[in-house]
Amino acid sequence: MINPARIRIMAVGKVRKGWVQEGIALYRKRLPGLEIAEFKDSTMSKEAEAIGAALRPEERLVVLSEEGRTFDSLAFAEQLSGSGSDRIAFVIGGADGLEPALKAQAAWSLSLSPLTFPHELARLLLLEQIYRASTILLGGPYHRSGA
Repeated sequence: MINPARIRIMAVGKVRKGWVQEGIALYRKRLPGLEIAEFKDSTMSKEAEAIGAALRPEERLVVLSEEGRTFDSLAFAEQLSGSGSDRIAFVIGGADGLEPALKAQAAWSLSLSPLTFPHELARLLLLEQIYRASTILLGGPYHRSGA
């Protein structure tokens, strides 16, 4: 099972598009306790410094990166389930990505797709997949594998 209160999304940049804000609000209601922290767009090194300073000692860092591992939804649910009671901090970088030193600190790296998405969409997609993983682990009807 996934406890949303043990998950935090740390994202560079603000969500400006109303329809993305609405989607994020929907999934935040479905994932009570999940926290989102926003960081100001800047240079990669300043963003990494701010994220590093905000990272809590008990959190496992997971960076979103095009070089990261891709999962199908079932495998992603298993990965999150395997984290047990660990706290997870997912980090979404800005337009230039994440500082290599920050990526090197990550427990693991996640790629949402081989495609590149704006940070706003990446945030919405990540929230949806966390919700989907939660419902998969609870045996709910939200996820239909097509099998």
